[in-house]
Amino acid sequence: MEISLKGRRALVCGSSRGIGKAIAIALAGSGASVLLMSRDKDKLKEVISVLDTTSGQEHDFIVADFNEPHLVEKRINKYLESGKNIDILINNTGGPSPGLAFESEPELYQKAFSAHLIVNQILLQATLPHMQNQQFGRIINIISTSVKAPIPGLGVSNTIRGAVANWSKTISVELAGFGITVNNILPGLTKTDRLKSIIKNKAESESVTFMEMEDRMMKSIPVGRFAEPEEIADTVVFLASNKASYINGVSLAIDGGKTPVQ
Repeated sequence: MEISLKGRRALVCGSSRGIGKAIAIALAGSGASVLLMSRDKDKLKEVISVLDTTSGQEHDFIVADFNEPHLVEKRINKYLESGKNIDILINNTGGPSPGLAFESEPELYQKAFSAHLIVNQILLQATLPHMQNQQFGRIINIISTSVKAPIPGLGVSNTIRGAVANWSKTISVELAGFGITVNNILPGLTKTDRLKSIIKNKAESESVTFMEMEDRMMKSIPVGRFAEPEEIADTVVFLASNKASYINGVSLAIDGGKTPVQ
C-alpha cells in the first residue's frame, strides 16, 4: 500500500531524536513538508538535513522548550503568521523522570502537566482553525502503553499520559464533524535514549548489569525484541493519511504484544 502525503505539512514535536526524529523522516519520505520542533537547535539542523525533498517538500524547524509553554505559543503563532499552515499535528515529548507516584513532589506533576497536556492544547488551538476551514486534519499523540497498564516506577508519567489520553478522546468526539481525526500511539519498549535510561535505572535498583536487565526486559515481550523507532513512525504515516479517515479516538499500542489489556 503506497501512501502519499504530498501537499500536506506536519508539525512534529520532539523531533530532534528518537521516535520523533523517525516520524519526521517517515512523513517527509511520504511527501509531506515537515516543521520540526525541539529545544536542541543543533540536532534539529542535523535532522532537517536528512529529510526527503524529492517531492518538492519545504522543511523548517522551531526551537522551543516545552517547559516554557508561553514561548511555544509565541513561536508557533509567529510561524503561522508567515502564511504557512499545519495539516498534521504530532504531539510528542519526552516523559517525566522515573519515580514512585506517592513520593513525587507536587511540582513534578505540575511541570509534567504543563509540558505535556498544556503544550498539546496550545498547539491544537494554534493549528485548528486551518484544519477546520479545510475540513481535514490529523492529530496524533505519542503517549505510552501506561495508558492501558501503568508501568511500575513511572508514577508521574503514568498519571500525565492518562490525562493526555482522555483529553485526546474528548477532542476526537468534538472535532470529528470537521473531518479531523485524533488518535494516540502507545509505543512499547522502543530503542531510544529514554529506554536506555530506564534500563540503567532498573538495573541499578535491582543490582544487576545493564545487559542482564536488557535481556530480562526483552524476554517480557512476546515478539522477543524492542521496537525500532521506524516501526512507530510507519504507523503514524498511515494514521496521517486519507486511508485512515475512519479511525478516530483510538489508543493503539505498538508493543509486540506486551500490554496485557488492549
